Amino acid sequence: MQQVANCILLKQDHILLLKKPKHGWYAMPGGKMESGETIKEAVIREYKEETNLTIQNPRLAGVFTFNVLQDDQQMKEWMMYTFTCQDYSGKLADFCREGELQWVPVNQVLQLPMAEGDRLIYKHILESKHVVSGTFTYTPKDDLITYRIDGSSDTK
Repeated sequence: MQQVANCILLKQDHILLLKKPKHGWYAMPGGKMESGETIKEAVIREYKEETNLTIQNPRLAGVFTFNVLQDDQQMKEWMMYTFTCQDYSGKLADFCREGELQWVPVNQVLQLPMAEGDRLIYKHILESKHVVSGTFTYTPKDDLITYRIDGSSDTK
């Protein structure tokens, strides 16, 4: 199972997002954990690699599992640890190989093109003071099939 860590960095009612070339979807900066890293070490390293910013005191806000199914067979599985943070140092990178970095007003984030699961994650994390957990199932073409987040569920 692949493990990834990402972060919602909040600054003056804005969130730093990464617009990825695949689908033109917005996502949280972050990436794959390396062997032996803690989830906190991974999110700090990955965030710095993508943004040139060093996040300080990130707080775990969500833990999610993702599955990709094709003909009822599991093709991929990964776990994502999502942090929130308000403190950072450094200067935002002028270029990111993963896509385009943008500060987006918090009240506009849910209207942006993104994976449907990510939209649900933003909604729940931004409204909760507790760690949120959930699971998402996608098709190989990134269509959300089902999800559960802390007791709520839906089938697309």
